[in-house]
Amino acid sequence: MRAAPATVAHLELRRTVRTFVGNKTKLLMMAAVALFALGPITFLGLSILPSLGEEAVAGTVTPETAETITGYVTGGTAVVWLFLTFMAILRTVTTVGDIDKPAFLLLSTPVRNTVVGVIAAETVLLGVWVVPPAILFATAFAYGAGTILPVLAAPLLIVCLLVTAVPVAFVVGIAIRHLITVYEPVARYRLVLFAAFWLVYFGAIATGGLDAVMTTLFTHLQASPLGWPGHLLLLGIPGIDASMLGVGGALVGSALLVGVAVAVGVPSARLHWFADPARFEDEEIDEETSSDRLADLLSGTVSRPVRTETVTAIRRAKRSPIRLAYAGYPLLGTLGFVQQITELGTVPSYLAVLFSLYVVWAAGVLFTLNPLGDLGPGLPAVLTSTLTGRQAIRGRILAGALVGVPVAIVASAALGLVSPLSLEHTAALIAGTAVGAVATPALATGVGSAFPRFGSVKVTNNREAVMPSKTAFLVYTLSIALPAVAAVVLYLEAPELIADLVASVSAWTPGPELAISAGSITVAAWLVLVVGLAAPLVSYRYAVERFDWYYLD
Repeated sequence: MRAAPATVAHLELRRTVRTFVGNKTKLLMMAAVALFALGPITFLGLSILPSLGEEAVAGTVTPETAETITGYVTGGTAVVWLFLTFMAILRTVTTVGDIDKPAFLLLSTPVRNTVVGVIAAETVLLGVWVVPPAILFATAFAYGAGTILPVLAAPLLIVCLLVTAVPVAFVVGIAIRHLITVYEPVARYRLVLFAAFWLVYFGAIATGGLDAVMTTLFTHLQASPLGWPGHLLLLGIPGIDASMLGVGGALVGSALLVGVAVAVGVPSARLHWFADPARFEDEEIDEETSSDRLADLLSGTVSRPVRTETVTAIRRAKRSPIRLAYAGYPLLGTLGFVQQITELGTVPSYLAVLFSLYVVWAAGVLFTLNPLGDLGPGLPAVLTSTLTGRQAIRGRILAGALVGVPVAIVASAALGLVSPLSLEHTAALIAGTAVGAVATPALATGVGSAFPRFGSVKVTNNREAVMPSKTAFLVYTLSIALPAVAAVVLYLEAPELIADLVASVSAWTPGPELAISAGSITVAAWLVLVVGLAAPLVSYRYAVERFDWYYLD
C-alpha cells in the first residue's frame, strides 16, 4: 500500500504533463511569458546577485544591514508562501479537486492514498516552476560569494514552502469547491461569485490595492511563523547569523502542519468526492420562460426560423457561458489603463474611444464568429433541414445585436460622460458604437464561415468548449482594427506626419531610403476605410452562400 500514493502521483503527473505538452497554444503562451515577463527579471537578477555575493563575503555587512536583510528574507518568504498557497488553492478548485476517472480511482484505493498522491503530484508540478529559478539565482549569488551554501539553502527553502503550502491549499480548495459545486445555496450563484472574485482580484491589481496589501503583509509577517523558513536561506548567506530557533521552528512546524493538513484533507476529500453535485431544476424552467418571453417579443418582427435561431443561440450561451469567455480576454490588457484612470480621476478621451471599440469587437464574437462550428453534433441535421442560410445567419446576427446594442449604448454613454469628450462627440460615440454593434456580427459571420472550427478546445484546465479558430480571431480583429486606424489617420489629418516619420526612420536604417507621399497615405487610408465599411455586407452575403452550399466530408 505504500506504493499506492506514489502510483497515484505518477499517473497525475503523466496526465498533466501530457495535457500541457499536447496544447501548442499554451506552450507558445508560456514561452512568450517566460521571454518577455521573466526574461528581464532573470537578466537583472543574474547581473546583480554576483556583486551582492562579493559584498557579503568581503565582510562589509554591518549589524544594521544584517537585520535589514533578515527582515527582507523572512518577509519575502512569508509573502511567497502566501502566493504559492493562493495559486495552489486556485488549481485545487479548478483542476486538482476534480480528479480524473473518479469511479475507477476512488474504488481501487483508499481515499488517503489518493489524497497523498494528488498532493505529491501538485507539489512536484509547482516545484518544476519555482525550484529551477531559485537554483539559478542562488548559483549567481554563490558565484560571487565563493561558496556553495546558497545553492543548497535555496532549494531547501523552496521545498519547505511547497510541502506546507500545497497540503494547506488542498484543504482550503476542497472546501471551496464543495461549497460551489455541492452546497446548493452557494452553488446556485457560483457564476456570480466567480465573476465577483475575478473582478475584485483584477481590480485590486489595476488600482494598486494588491501592492498595498502585499506591502503590509511583507512588513507584519516578518517575525511570524510564516517567516521562519526564511532562516533556512539565511544559512547560506555569509555574514548573516541565521536564528537556529527559526530554523528549528520551520522544520518542526512544517512537519506538524503537513500532518494536520493531510489529516483534515482526507475526510474533506472523501466528503466532496462522494457527494452528488447540486442540481437546480427551477433554473431550466426560468430559462425556458425567459426564452419564451424573448420569442414572444420577436414574434411580430421576424420570421419563425430566424426567431428560433436567435433564441437558440442565446439559450445555448446561457447554459454554457464558458463558451463566451474568449470575449473577455482583451480586458486583461486593460489593467494598466484602469490604474491610469484611477490616478487621473477621469477617463481620457482616447480610452473612451478604445473601450467603445472593444464593445463593438465583442458584439461580433459572442454568437457569430463560428456559425457552422457552434452547431456541433447538430450540424448535419441543420444543414439537411428547411432552414436557409439567410435565416440562420440573420438569426445569429440578431442575437449578437440584441445583446451587443444595449451594452454598446450604455457603455459608450457612460464612457463619454465621464471623459472630457463634449456632448456632441459623446453622441457621435454612442451612435457609432451602436451601429458598430450591429455591423460587427454581420462581419463576423463571413469570417467565421471561412475559417470554422468544429473541435472543442480547453477553455480552463477541466472545461472544454467549441471556440472560434485563431485564424478567425485574427482576421476578424484586423478587419475592425485597420479601418479604425484609417479613420483615426484621416480624422487627425496625420498623413503628412506619417510620411515624415517613415522618411526619418528609413534614413536611420540600413538599406535604400523609403519615401511615401502624404497623398499616397491618404488614398490608402480612404481605401481601407471604404473596404472596411463595405466588409460587413460582403461578409454577410458570403456567410449565407457558405451555409447554403456547405457539405459534410
